[in-house]
Amino acid sequence: MSVITVFAVFADPADAQRIGMTMVEEKLAACVNILAPCRSIYRWEGAIETATETPALFKTTLDKADALIARIEEMHGYDKPAIVAWPIERLAAAYGDWVEDSLR
Repeated sequence: MSVITVFAVFADPADAQRIGMTMVEEKLAACVNILAPCRSIYRWEGAIETATETPALFKTTLDKADALIARIEEMHGYDKPAIVAWPIERLAAAYGDWVEDSLR
């Protein structure tokens, strides 16, 4: 199986929904889980900032990961969006098959 998770954060649930829907429609992600808003603390332009952001998990395959990351970045409103890929070490075989089938 080549299933991975791509994690990204968005300014608000509407952005996560809009971008998530596009990624599924374009078959770059089989599934997107939009999580509850979180509080982020980060350094930006020399100052420590805080913000409420909306994280999302995109399930995709290794061969689609670069295209998915590039497309999220293209649609994202941030200058330097946090978009990272996480490997999945183990998963239910039927779920992995579904992800791969969904992206064909």
